[in-house]
Amino acid sequence: MNIWFASNNLHKKDELAAIFKANNAPFPLKIPKEEGYVFDPDETGSTFLENALIKAHELKKILKNKDNIVIADDSGLCVDALDGRPGVISAIYGEENGKKLSSEQQYTLLLDELGSSPIRSARFVCTMVLLLDNDRFYAVQETFEGQILKKGEIRGTGGFGYDPIFFVPTLNRTLAELTTEEKNTISHRGKAGKFIAEYIRNL
Repeated sequence: MNIWFASNNLHKKDELAAIFKANNAPFPLKIPKEEGYVFDPDETGSTFLENALIKAHELKKILKNKDNIVIADDSGLCVDALDGRPGVISAIYGEENGKKLSSEQQYTLLLDELGSSPIRSARFVCTMVLLLDNDRFYAVQETFEGQILKKGEIRGTGGFGYDPIFFVPTLNRTLAELTTEEKNTISHRGKAGKFIAEYIRNL
């Protein structure tokens, strides 16, 4: 069984592979660039689901073989005080003229924009799609609630993206302070991946 992940993000691939393994679905994941495929879909959707489906269908078209199963996800950070931004543009937040910011630059920009707002609530959202063929797919959307730290409170060196500024009150730690196993058990991608893994086990 060939299971492809419609992403070129190695962090996401490793995270999803670990989630699958923890949920007894230890299938090897392939990503396009590791197999020599050019994969750069234009994510024009206005929702996480639309973008996940765009990525899944684009990779399915590239692979051609109907026996390939494609998984895609779209995720982002939604900050209440910023009216849900950066949301679906989390990965390219702050990008100008095609020049992408580093993760540190992105979360610094977000903290500057948020300023001293007393409203710090936020959530990570992940929509994950399992595309079996062009007209048949399963989708799940999960969230993970937390708070955005203030400047000077950034903590942790693990994870990636916005993890160092995303504080989990129930654990008194940021996502960047959690082990991979801890994060995958409770995160938005971990919960969505568990659902998809359970389905794949029964294929």
